[in-house]
Amino acid sequence: MPSLMRFVTVLAVLVALGFASVFALATFVSPRTREMTVDIPSQRLKIQPVAAAQPPAKTAGADGGDAPTTR
Repeated sequence: MPSLMRFVTVLAVLVALGFASVFALATFVSPRTREMTVDIPSQRLKIQPVAAAQPPAKTAGADGGDAPTTR
């Protein structure tokens, strides 16, 4: 049982150190803000014409006839 308690203690210390480092980074380090410019090509701004939708192709048996279909 002492080795289990030692393991749990070491694990708790490691978790506490990890939490403390994340907390310190979040508290003491501030991000650098700056102006950002993105160039967009003019081709991406043009509206592309949408082609008319074509009717779906008929398949065997789609016309409702009496012909049996095979697979």
